[in-house]
Amino acid sequence: MSQSLGHTHIPPSTQTQTPPPAPSTAHLDRVGYLFGYPIAHSLSPLLHATVYSALNLNYEYILYESRSIEACLALTRDPKFSGAAVTMPHKVNIIPYLDVLTPEGEAIGAVNTIFLRSAPDGTRLLCGTNTDCIGIREAILQNTSKADAESMKGKPGMIIGGGGTCRAAVYALKNFLECSEIYLVNRDKSEVDAVIAECTAKGFGGNLRYIASVAEAESLPGPRVVVSAIPDFEPKSEDEKRARGIVETMLGKKEKGAILEMCYHPSPDTAVARIAKRSGWQLIGGIEAMIWQGLEQDKIWLRRKASTLPVEDVKRVLAPKETKARL
Repeated sequence: MSQSLGHTHIPPSTQTQTPPPAPSTAHLDRVGYLFGYPIAHSLSPLLHATVYSALNLNYEYILYESRSIEACLALTRDPKFSGAAVTMPHKVNIIPYLDVLTPEGEAIGAVNTIFLRSAPDGTRLLCGTNTDCIGIREAILQNTSKADAESMKGKPGMIIGGGGTCRAAVYALKNFLECSEIYLVNRDKSEVDAVIAECTAKGFGGNLRYIASVAEAESLPGPRVVVSAIPDFEPKSEDEKRARGIVETMLGKKEKGAILEMCYHPSPDTAVARIAKRSGWQLIGGIEAMIWQGLEQDKIWLRRKASTLPVEDVKRVLAPKETKARL
């Protein structure tokens, strides 16, 4: 734990439409939620239900689809509440209403996991963390050899994109994989500038470099690990075509490594994935990051070691769903 934010308070209502009613939990020992909107196609319930079933727990994980932070936070007061996953539009906006942030949640500036702990005086604390960075780390480390993982240390990494996942990816590549420099490739420079400014303010923004042109990409040593965090689309604008050219240049260099393609909906066969395979890179699907960030959540909620969780069961159940849903 790091940053104490004061006691939880309920904000004014953030939407005019009526949120869903609180589900009945009388038949359960514990209940968890996914807070966000829209979330109807999330794989999270399947992941956590698989864990709870394998461990013979009378727990349930429920989608609570609402734009209202007020309605979401009201559910955390249930004595049976065990924790919640948080997705858009709440990942940043919910932070002021939490009591404590972990170092990951504080540094990344977004929370995807809420969990409970107790203060020394017994006060119930609503805590926030970010397991997206763990999901990225484990997706890479669990799918590469120890030698390949070691070869990433002290070498450049690259992130494609400038959205919310980008910050978690920067944190993972710098703090966990120990990349010397991180190249940032995105059609919109202003988004990357914001990422660099925010990461710098949080203390991990050094050696982040926006790649502005194919010529600049050609002059740089190639990355050894890449995280692609953009939707799959055909480039149309000049900025999109420039960014795609930079990606092709970087992946086409002599140096090769592993690339984590976070996009797997509606299909994992993205343009970036095809470029990577054609160029000789090891391709890791985004479903892996989703699995490992979810298992990290269960470690926190259940207070269990990873070795006690049914990892293979989760992989077996979720792998066939890769093209049908998204978190």
